[in-house]
Amino acid sequence: MSGAGGGGDGPEVPGGSDLPDDPWGTGVPDGPGGPGTGGPEPASSDEPGMPDDPSAGLDALAGGTGGPGALGPLLATVLDALDAGAARRGGPLPAGHPGQVAALVADALAGPGGAQALGRLTEVLARGAADPADPACAAHLHCPPLAVAAAADLAVSALNPSQDSWDQAPAATALETALLAELAALVGFDPAHAAGVLTSGGTESNLMGLMLARDQKLDGIVELDGLPAGARPRIIASEAAHFSVQRAAALLGLGERAVVTVPVDRDLRMHPAALERVLAETSWAGNTPIAVVATAGTTDTGAIDPLHTAADLAARYGAWLHVDAAYGGGALLSDRLAPLLDGIARADSVSLDWHKLGWQPAAAGIFLVRRAETYVSLARRAEYLNPADDEQAGYPSLLGLSLRTTRRADAFKIAVTLRTLGRAGLGRLVDACHLLARGAAEAVRAEPELELHAEPVLTTVVFRYRPPGEHDGTALDAVNAELRRTLLRTGRAVVGRTELPGEGPGRVRLKLTLLNPHASAAEVGALLHEVVRIGRETRPA
Repeated sequence: MSGAGGGGDGPEVPGGSDLPDDPWGTGVPDGPGGPGTGGPEPASSDEPGMPDDPSAGLDALAGGTGGPGALGPLLATVLDALDAGAARRGGPLPAGHPGQVAALVADALAGPGGAQALGRLTEVLARGAADPADPACAAHLHCPPLAVAAAADLAVSALNPSQDSWDQAPAATALETALLAELAALVGFDPAHAAGVLTSGGTESNLMGLMLARDQKLDGIVELDGLPAGARPRIIASEAAHFSVQRAAALLGLGERAVVTVPVDRDLRMHPAALERVLAETSWAGNTPIAVVATAGTTDTGAIDPLHTAADLAARYGAWLHVDAAYGGGALLSDRLAPLLDGIARADSVSLDWHKLGWQPAAAGIFLVRRAETYVSLARRAEYLNPADDEQAGYPSLLGLSLRTTRRADAFKIAVTLRTLGRAGLGRLVDACHLLARGAAEAVRAEPELELHAEPVLTTVVFRYRPPGEHDGTALDAVNAELRRTLLRTGRAVVGRTELPGEGPGRVRLKLTLLNPHASAAEVGALLHEVVRIGRETRPA
């Protein structure tokens, strides 16, 4: 081959046959234990003058050809420690006061380091966890991840691709692009014209949707010049919309008071007539409604706003329509529940979270826009990441699709899950949780000391403990708040707590968010019986 042993062209790289034994000039050959596998093999105590090194092998890398071998025994340690920690916990969360859990962690951190640290700290993490796979852990939109998704996530952690440039994540870049086209079609967007990105969750997705709304609906180049003089932009959202809408308004320089709220009904669903009135009043006051945020699955009740009405009114007033389907987007997986989201395809942007009703390890947020050209204000070029000539040569970049630079390949676990279970398999899990919620609502209705707030829409049941004849709102609020803390303190259950919109006492409610498709009606019934038992014993301070 040309250049071999000569001084003109240097060694020919493809195939590696003409590379010298020590290409890096380190004195270590490029073979087993050399640079190609993550570093030299640890020194052996059999070599003269080399003492035993207790840290030998602890700095092994997870990637490379030696990575799987290094991970094998470590994974065995982790699995054993997870098992031991769960056994010591013995329930859905650790019993005791928060200070006791903190002391347990502090004690573990103060223990010996080295090879023992991984097992000891993993056991403490498991022992002190709130385990969403336990049927009595049912407070939040905090799902038990599928084992296949967690295994897929391990592969991403070991390989550590970063999505900010193609040369850090060649396969992961192609995979995310393909997955987003599939998810766009699931929402009802045309994949040929849609665009999107994986996000850290609904908060980031909502921020992106409202940023694009601001940039598309206000005059000038807002992302460069700031808000136009005299502009009074407004974001219209329901009283039950996620708090990240206000947070996004603050981050975008609009101020939280730029969010105008729309009244909701008893189910926490936006009133269609009230939305029309708020938009009209906003316009008459000389303000500019730049976005309507419709929620498809409110955090507390799973309510779904009237999507077609929101789309009609947003179009009438020239506003962007963002649908926050972080929770309710899971209904798209179910043939039976997908009609609840009829109209979502008319949105300008959508947020989905598959670490809620999709059984993925966090984070698995998804942001989608119906028209790729509306993404223009996010476009960025960093010459060390996505130079123009690379893109012209066919090397794609996802940098201009995200607010983040370094970004995990979170699309991989979703893609694996979809290929493993398919939409139908995931849809069965959604249906199982929905039926579990309906059964729980029936059980609440049948218990004289419990009061159901509303019929479940998705997988959430909102209720309270209310002894017959008790009407004092202040006393009921105190009893329900205290009984929940008692369940936490004793390690018996994780039950949610919320407050209904409005003023005055009597608004505190308990909440079961049922995301475990393998939980049984009997297990949920036992949880409700425990709520009643603790409620009878509770005397608020």
